Amino acid sequence: MYDIRKILLIFLGTVFVGLGVLGMFLPLVPTTVFLLLAAYCYSHSSERFHTWLLTNRWCGKYIKNYQEGRGMTAAHKVKAILVLWASIGFSIWFVSGKLWLTLLLLAIATGVSIHLLRLPTYRPENSPENLTAADKAV
Repeated sequence: MYDIRKILLIFLGTVFVGLGVLGMFLPLVPTTVFLLLAAYCYSHSSERFHTWLLTNRWCGKYIKNYQEGRGMTAAHKVKAILVLWASIGFSIWFVSGKLWLTLLLLAIATGVSIHLLRLPTYRPENSPENLTAADKAV
């Protein structure tokens, strides 16, 4: 029987997954933060949901690599930064005339860009699961 804590964590994890999915399509709504929060909630409440999230074909490897400190691939970094600046640029154009909002959006985009650039660059060809027995022996 589930206790209240587990039910609450499953509920929160599901809300965070939903917010993370929204963040994939809406500018300024973070994706990674919500998916990592969902992974935390599921890991403390439901092995089934946690496994589902980590094996999900759209975000599973992304979450595992981030949690294990491997970072993001260079291609993902480039795409994320391009989409970020395109959406920020559109948002600035949309709210033109409000200097304080323009500066806030530029500060957010700059901060997120710096964070993404400082993450380790994951190279799948060097990952332990892609090494041959001979490579591991060296």
